[in-house]
Amino acid sequence: MTRAVGIDLGTTYSVAAIIENGRARVVKNAEGENLTPSVVAVTAQGHMLVGSVAKCQSSVSPERTVMSIKRHMGTDHRVSLNGRDYSPQEISAFILRKMKRDVETYTGESMKKAVITVPAYFNDAQRQATKEAALMAGIEVVRIINEPTAASLAYGLDREHIQTILVWDLGGGTFDVSILELGDGVFHVKAVSGNTRLGGDDWDERLVEYFADTFLDKIGLDIRSDPVTLQRLREASEKAKRELSYKPGARISLPFIKTGNGMPKNLEASIDRSTFEDITSDLREKLLGPTRQAMADSKLTAEELDRVVLVGGSTRMPSVRDLVEETFHKKPFIRINPDEVVGIGAAVQAGVLMGEIDGVVLVDVTPLSLGIETEGGLFARIISRNATIPTSASQIFTNAEDDQTVMDFHILQGEREMAIDNISLGQFQLTDIPSLPRGKAHVEVMFQIDVNGIVKVSAEELYTETKTGIRIDASHLLSEEEVEQVIREAEAHAEEDRSRRGEAEINIRADSMIRAAELFLEEKEGKLSSASKHRIEQCMLDLKEALSQGESAVIEERTEALRKMLEEL
Repeated sequence: MTRAVGIDLGTTYSVAAIIENGRARVVKNAEGENLTPSVVAVTAQGHMLVGSVAKCQSSVSPERTVMSIKRHMGTDHRVSLNGRDYSPQEISAFILRKMKRDVETYTGESMKKAVITVPAYFNDAQRQATKEAALMAGIEVVRIINEPTAASLAYGLDREHIQTILVWDLGGGTFDVSILELGDGVFHVKAVSGNTRLGGDDWDERLVEYFADTFLDKIGLDIRSDPVTLQRLREASEKAKRELSYKPGARISLPFIKTGNGMPKNLEASIDRSTFEDITSDLREKLLGPTRQAMADSKLTAEELDRVVLVGGSTRMPSVRDLVEETFHKKPFIRINPDEVVGIGAAVQAGVLMGEIDGVVLVDVTPLSLGIETEGGLFARIISRNATIPTSASQIFTNAEDDQTVMDFHILQGEREMAIDNISLGQFQLTDIPSLPRGKAHVEVMFQIDVNGIVKVSAEELYTETKTGIRIDASHLLSEEEVEQVIREAEAHAEEDRSRRGEAEINIRADSMIRAAELFLEEKEGKLSSASKHRIEQCMLDLKEALSQGESAVIEERTEALRKMLEEL
């Protein structure tokens, strides 16, 4: 039987899960972790790094590291690595390719099919880009599903009575709200809303600004001007944010920071939870707008919700959980690790589609309205948001001018009344329309949305039955030739990866040793002398620099040096 894997392609971390013995389980990556950092980097030697090893070297080579690429999916954004520009799809393909290898290593089987999750509020271009990334990685996408929907699948398999739940999904880069009705194996999405530019990264950046301002006030040093130091501060801030979820305060330490006089400084600063919540209060408030929108679209009140389910690592923040209780007057429901629940749900859907799980039906919706631009720059809706998918709908339009033989169709997605305020998905022309007075030609415009939320549009002149149309591929997406070129390069990289297996294992050992050192410092907090602590921190920095250079012999040497130092201490 062919197996399909479930993949949560996240902004900060990605997860792969499979069905084993009828139950979904997360697959550990080559580093032995459930979560794979969604980070891609290149060494000075030109070798590509993906995952925790890439994240590890980011603090010493931020200019050769790409993080949070998901925020740019479906755009014409490009990142430069080693003198070459990459699209968001290509960077995402590197991440997916690593996850594919890790799953194949775990199962001993070839992995060719996957269910991949996306934020519920991803538009058509973003969904298309996600499918392209998978294609470049050698993966056939059997279904794209919304992340909150996947979470509900993970939670709701054993429900026998109808429940209405609201899923709050706050990840590293995006925020989604979904309202679902589930029971008797049926999962019916009632409404979705969200913000694809709001996530845990934004809370991190507030801490970065706070600490940077603190150092500027205390010692007159603006570390924002140094990319390497700024990246180290970002990593320290992310760690402080996590600590503040279970501690009343957090402290960061940045040893060996370069200063104008050439003398390195050890910078330290602290923050308490109350201050953190004050400087991020506006971000917290931004969670309410999409929530109100979803509630209004579903025509439900807070009292009619049976449960509020939290998904995404950023929902661990106490202020977020407090907001749930303030808004819905009930405690949030958290039964599965919020970092892993979406990947588990994707595996459940994969199991359903591949016949490994019976008795589950998923009914999803489209997140935004679809239509065309009409005379006067107006937006004519043909399919309204939160319509159940797959679906189709049509509308009759007429010629705006006498003897008009050509009609231009501008396809749009959004909720604004004016076309210019919505998202442009593409354009096409219908030609050979009979020459008729204004208002006499009749053209039917048909929209079709498949189970992945991807759109096809056609137009037919009803008298002559002249027909044309497009499968929406926004102009900034890659051409078929470009996709094929990337796939060929991927195959070449796969061969290179096999030949570099020994180097990859050396990198993994180095990454594990750095994490062991970080854990050692946490456990010995306040018990080590300053000299010993700084020796370890310097050794860790040296190893990170070796990783960024890609010299295996140096990496091994510095890994061993760090291991011996930890043993001595």
